[in-house]
Amino acid sequence: MQTFPMFLTMNQRTVIIAGGGEQAAQKARLIARTTAGIVLVAPDLDPELAGLVGAGRARHLTDPAKADWAGASLVFVATGDAARDRALHHLAKQRGAALVNVVDRPALCDAFTPAIVDRDPVVVAIGTEGTAPVLGRNIRARIETLLEPRLGDLAALAGRLRGAVEAGIPHEGRRAFWDWVFRTVRPADGIDAAAQQIKTAIAAGGPPPPAGRISLIGAGPGAADLLTLRGLRRLQEADVIFYDRLIDPAVLDLARRDAERISVGKEVGGNAWPQDRINGVIVAAARAGKLVVRLKSGDPGVFGRATEEIAAARAAGIAVEIVPGVTAAAGAAASLTRSLTERGETDTLVLTTGRCRPGDPSPDWAAHVSPGTTTCFYMAVGAAPQIRDRLLAAGTPQDIEVDVIVAAQSAEERQLAGRLGDLPDLVSGIGSGAIIVLRWPKAVSRRTRVASVAARSHALAQHRHYAT
Repeated sequence: MQTFPMFLTMNQRTVIIAGGGEQAAQKARLIARTTAGIVLVAPDLDPELAGLVGAGRARHLTDPAKADWAGASLVFVATGDAARDRALHHLAKQRGAALVNVVDRPALCDAFTPAIVDRDPVVVAIGTEGTAPVLGRNIRARIETLLEPRLGDLAALAGRLRGAVEAGIPHEGRRAFWDWVFRTVRPADGIDAAAQQIKTAIAAGGPPPPAGRISLIGAGPGAADLLTLRGLRRLQEADVIFYDRLIDPAVLDLARRDAERISVGKEVGGNAWPQDRINGVIVAAARAGKLVVRLKSGDPGVFGRATEEIAAARAAGIAVEIVPGVTAAAGAAASLTRSLTERGETDTLVLTTGRCRPGDPSPDWAAHVSPGTTTCFYMAVGAAPQIRDRLLAAGTPQDIEVDVIVAAQSAEERQLAGRLGDLPDLVSGIGSGAIIVLRWPKAVSRRTRVASVAARSHALAQHRHYAT
């Protein structure tokens, strides 16, 4: 390690920024967030820097010789001109400046500006010793997604309540108390609610017994980076994770290292993990005071059997929530680089399924598939012949577009394109995990309307007759 990371107190300190353009403005934005005084050294200033001077947040010197280089705690040289940067670096060091940073010139730097994640008073700094600043910024972006936006508010509240904790919580229990605060109290719910939750625990002499919670989280259709930020945070809070068969292992890697992981994936036609058993284990874990994540592919509310798990949780008196995810139809459309709807052509979007409860009749597909509609079929590969036959019998044109996206948004993704009349052949050999997308634009309807209306009306009447 050639550099030593350190946080400097900035009260009563001065920072000199030599330069009057965008590079200097970037450094000024950082320092203006601290309590340090700012001196801008440049013949002219851009409007942003001039605004800092006008607001009294910075002083402006046009002559570098008049700057107190030795009195500055930190100097940034940021003119954007290589020769000018070197000259100002030489002047600053000659006049006694201890720490000088010349932007984009590591060989002239005594200190490097880290990539910063700011949740004041919580600050995370990422440094690469000047070798790879873009990497530092990429790491910062990842950490930004991990930390609650209002985490700093919670840290500041903890600082204000530290004395009350010392007075109300025995010494041997304080570490566990603060662990409870930072694992359980959610600043996103509001800092007033957080304060009341902590004060109630202080008055009681310690945190309440662990209260279980179940979060039904949509992991998206495949790629781990399609997980939402809220889903990521719940994963990192979880004590135990029950996950589906189609979940990308990279999603599980985002969870707490010590979280228990249990696969409850159901193979098509199998019953190793029937729904009643899944309901039982997630409720039992929550009753034991654990934070439970039920991780589902796609979105829990779209053919994810969320209703049954919510009902089981509520019957047991356990708090439950849904964290939505990117549903498979949206992931499939994104893979095709195509909108699911098109103004004036496909103004209606239908999500339906090819598989229902045992003994239940199939959905009325022919009633849903109509001109101006995009229809997405979930879990429908096995029902492809019936879907085709029903739709054709109802007068749906056999040449309308069909796309089949297998394992959308994953490394194993495949795309197949064809026509409704060829649907069974198109999906031949495909297992589960495919979405069938059928588009019937109004333009196609206008060409086929006369020929299809009579046949469609007759077929719908017949289908409803047999269904009853």
